[in-house]
Amino acid sequence: MITRIREVRKAKRMTLEDVARACTPPTTPQTIGRLETGMRTVSVGWLNRIADALGVTASDLVEHQASEKLEVLALIGSEGATAPKKSQIVIPPHPAAGQVALLVTSGVADYRAGDEIWCDRLAPEDFGRALNRDVLVPRPAGRFVFGRLLAREEGKLHLLPLGSGTRQVVVNDPPYLAIPTRLVRSLN
Repeated sequence: MITRIREVRKAKRMTLEDVARACTPPTTPQTIGRLETGMRTVSVGWLNRIADALGVTASDLVEHQASEKLEVLALIGSEGATAPKKSQIVIPPHPAAGQVALLVTSGVADYRAGDEIWCDRLAPEDFGRALNRDVLVPRPAGRFVFGRLLAREEGKLHLLPLGSGTRQVVVNDPPYLAIPTRLVRSLN
């Protein structure tokens, strides 16, 4: 079986050590290197462990005709656009379990009409990770509020909806909130 472990790892900008630490249970960078180069046979178990560590599906790590990848043609930085020294790829995103999406219908704050906002759901015990970030919070009767999470105190979330002239909203004990993790924007 021909794998793309090295290509995907480099596309994710992770070192051998990063991947080894992210594996469950952790392993050594040398083991990941041997699996990448084919010096050690990649079992289905290893393929799944490495895929989880890289945040991709196991099929993303196997070379086949239907493999989805985008070739990187240029690197853009402060010096302008340059050709990559080595061949690089970008792995198209796949939704993770529990992710939800928001569609922007009219521009507000940093978001433009047509944007897709991919979000991870957070349980109440993880709300602290979302402080000072944009979040979607469910309200009673199927309503929502989308805004900046300003504070969390005793089960209450204090949000400032996006846009000018808005007033702070307090939501009591929401069952979850959704925090944006990826913005998909068409440049047409």
